[in-house]
Amino acid sequence: MATIHDIAQISGYSIGTVSRVINSRAGVSEKARKKIEAVIREQGFQPNSSARTLRQSMSVVRGIANTFLQSLLEKTQIRICEHGESAGVQFIKEAEDEVAVAAKIMRDIKPKGLVFLGGNTDTFQQTFSGFTVPSVLISADAESLGFDNLSSFTTDDRDAGGCAVRALVSKGHRRIGILGGYPGDAGGEQSGNGPSLRIRGAVEELERSGVSFDFARDYEPCPFSAEAGYQAAKRLLSRTPDLTAAFAISDSLAIGAMRAFSDMGLHIPRDISLVGFDGVVATWYTIPRLATIEQDVELLARRGVDDLLMRISYEGPAVHEKIPYRFVNGESIAQPR
Repeated sequence: MATIHDIAQISGYSIGTVSRVINSRAGVSEKARKKIEAVIREQGFQPNSSARTLRQSMSVVRGIANTFLQSLLEKTQIRICEHGESAGVQFIKEAEDEVAVAAKIMRDIKPKGLVFLGGNTDTFQQTFSGFTVPSVLISADAESLGFDNLSSFTTDDRDAGGCAVRALVSKGHRRIGILGGYPGDAGGEQSGNGPSLRIRGAVEELERSGVSFDFARDYEPCPFSAEAGYQAAKRLLSRTPDLTAAFAISDSLAIGAMRAFSDMGLHIPRDISLVGFDGVVATWYTIPRLATIEQDVELLARRGVDDLLMRISYEGPAVHEKIPYRFVNGESIAQPR
């Protein structure tokens, strides 16, 4: 009996286009629709909705409180639905092993594809080799891992971290702190995960600019939530009160830090400047508006999902792309007093 994959191969169209025709969805040209419908009739294809549900893809999302990944999940799910597909979702804690969780998913429901939103590439390097299902890692770079079935689409975290700090240095700041990540991210030369790369890029930019930075003094690790950012900002500034600026490696942390600075009697940006990272919608409405690195969440989701569905339909090599970002000036940076 013909499958949807057979229809895609015979018609010459992607499985996403075939799915839209089968489900009577918009977004298909008349020429494509007629061709696919003809192949369906010729092959005697009968869609099996229950089988399609059982063989859905799965999204594994790192960090329940990470607002950027929540936004990325929404865009990813929308894109999957646009292709006439569906995907289950599994949230995990920030410190949890996403590959181990995915292995359990593979045993339990045998999905046809895996989407990882955020991830620790060190974990993938150690345990992903046993996976054969097409997979994609969005918001982390897996190119150096060399897995044929694992694509990745990410912002250039290292370059963007440098860009964030450069905005502070260009205003004359010489005492700059960094918030976020885990203790292992501090100077993590061997780690390829996003937080470590953001920190590394920031510190490299400080070194190029001749700005002193001491991890023991100027860096405060914490999980990716506003509450954690609030507490971390208080610890950092209590320990190092001469800071004139801070780089929070996610907007969630930055928003928490904004409140912490205010509660400590500081005005942003008159007394202390602040830059975030992600470009989440909430930063449009903070007072002052947060300066941040804006990731292109729409393009990350679109490229990741489209690549995964293509490799589910047709065998092909993994793809790795850096998605452009932009710096948003906001209102949270000023010259130090």
